[in-house]
Amino acid sequence: MKIKNIEGLSAIDLQQEVNLGGKFVYYSYTISLIVVTFKRTSGVYLVRAGENAMTKSLLFSLLSFLIGWWGIPYGPKYTLESIRSNWRGGKNVTDDVMATIAGYILFRETKKNSSAKLI
Repeated sequence: MKIKNIEGLSAIDLQQEVNLGGKFVYYSYTISLIVVTFKRTSGVYLVRAGENAMTKSLLFSLLSFLIGWWGIPYGPKYTLESIRSNWRGGKNVTDDVMATIAGYILFRETKKNSSAKLI
């Protein structure tokens, strides 16, 4: 999983950022090609405390608004769902990401402890 907007932050830094009010979200967008409609999601973004999640969603909402409508029959439906979800700040996946980060920290500590026992 590639997370955007975390340049230079360690796993512990990410935990601290979430404790301060940050969250991890993804945004949806819709692309239609007359008879085919694709509903996709962006990568996961870190929205730091004090940042507005809606500003990051504008590009995806605009993309859906411009080229999401044109598919039959699901284009309008998926486009409205994407825009509605984005206007609510995207889909919050903080708990899932934090579980992965906690697992990574636990793995690293276990590996460090087992290496120390070998010495």
